[in-house]
Amino acid sequence: MTAEAGSTPVERAKLADVARLAGVSVGTASKALSGSGRMRPETRQRVLDAVATLDFRPNPQAQGLHTGRSWTVGLMTTDGIGRFSTPVLLGAEDALGAGEISVLLCDTRGDVIREQHHLRNLTNRRVDGIIVTGRRTDPRAPLKGVQPTPTVYALSPSTDPADMSVVSDEASGVTLAVEHLLATGRTRIAHVTGPAHHAAAQNRARHTVDLLEAAGLEPATGRVHFGEWSEAWGRRAVDAVLRTAPETDAFFCGNDQIARGVTDALRENGVSVPDRVAVVGYDNWDTMALASRPPLTTIDTNLTEIGRQAALRLLEAINSKPTPGVHTVPCQLVVREST
Repeated sequence: MTAEAGSTPVERAKLADVARLAGVSVGTASKALSGSGRMRPETRQRVLDAVATLDFRPNPQAQGLHTGRSWTVGLMTTDGIGRFSTPVLLGAEDALGAGEISVLLCDTRGDVIREQHHLRNLTNRRVDGIIVTGRRTDPRAPLKGVQPTPTVYALSPSTDPADMSVVSDEASGVTLAVEHLLATGRTRIAHVTGPAHHAAAQNRARHTVDLLEAAGLEPATGRVHFGEWSEAWGRRAVDAVLRTAPETDAFFCGNDQIARGVTDALRENGVSVPDRVAVVGYDNWDTMALASRPPLTTIDTNLTEIGRQAALRLLEAINSKPTPGVHTVPCQLVVREST
């Protein structure tokens, strides 16, 4: 704020002012704002109340000199379209924003050279940590030359078990879908999914077959139908499935695009959804799920929560408390008219 001519400039509140109002030491006030150190919740709240009362705004340069941190985190993604990385980014910002930490977004476009370029820029800026994400759930090689910067892999886990990764719990998602169909009385369930070389397609197919076997069933056609992540493949798959198993009463699809193609083809063939055949998708992509006719029952992979959990793991690592390994986030079933 600029003072008016002739008026006395308003002095910005200092950390010492916050500490004095909260009745704590400057060190305790600093720890309360940075989220580091242990203290009573009521003590931290007194500091936050003092910050609000005084409209205190930390000086990033001073914070950096005092703590050795830049208060910035890099988020590297291969998902230029943003279908998967945007929800992850929003979740990460939710967790990081409370600590006044800024996020620098870097799109590698799946190019290793571009990835190394962004990594050099982030390390030159001395970011406090890096979150790596993408548009696929396939495990990926860890970043090269990133040590000692704390790094967390979100959605696409690192192949190094010593790294920290946060991923969607595919087993929980498939279980919710299959058990929902079984609970509605469906027993001839076809599974139509994406390319067999994609981890998401393989994992969802494996869990589906295992769950059906546990219920004394098998896929409607006796096998899983691998194809593409597209509506066109969903439409083609309906013909292949109904030709082989005309009594099929449900389709569990590997993503919402396939499921929308399935509902289109069923409708064009005069098959009522869900009266005759139920359809379940995967991902809860609103653009697909809500525009489908009828709207799709689907599995929400909680991408925003994956981003939030990745950011919290990163903050722990920045504070020298890393938790190596793969950490999973449960899925949720979203029931709509297609079942």
